[in-house]
Amino acid sequence: MKKGELFIVSGPSGAGKSTICRIVRKQLGINLATSATTRAPREGELHGRDYYFLSVEEFKNKIENNEFLEYATVHTNYYGTLKSEVESRLASGENVILEIDVQGGLQVKAAYPNAHLIFFKTPTMEDLERRLRGRKTDSEETIQLRLKNSIKELEYEKDYDITIINYTVEKSCDELVKIINSKN
Repeated sequence: MKKGELFIVSGPSGAGKSTICRIVRKQLGINLATSATTRAPREGELHGRDYYFLSVEEFKNKIENNEFLEYATVHTNYYGTLKSEVESRLASGENVILEIDVQGGLQVKAAYPNAHLIFFKTPTMEDLERRLRGRKTDSEETIQLRLKNSIKELEYEKDYDITIINYTVEKSCDELVKIINSKN
């Protein structure tokens, strides 16, 4: 059986990664590998579907037990990808999309050299700020932290295989579908 392909999607918070990945996964029938986090769920998010919402203690126990493919602290919370989420799916021939931070993306690429790194960004920083504010889910302090972190995250674009500039959701979805279909 042919192993599945691993696609890593990263970029600044507010670049549209989650929206685009959700649409593309549905179009192509690809399951997102559910990440773990210590942040609180946003409205409408469910444990096991959107994230595994863990306490800091639970997360640290999983680190000690070497259960993560990658993990990092992002915006004061832990985020990570469970090895079990990825390895079982790839082995069964499924394609896997990891929507993770840039540092985690590079960690996974080191472990899976054939993984495809895809970087998402907005056309301008003004667009990014407008999108973050438009969510109406974060405090002003969190928005400022995300904007500050996005400048650092943009420096990693050069380490990724492909960049998608998210002008519109439809165009970005089409680009991501073409990339995934070209690797199968």
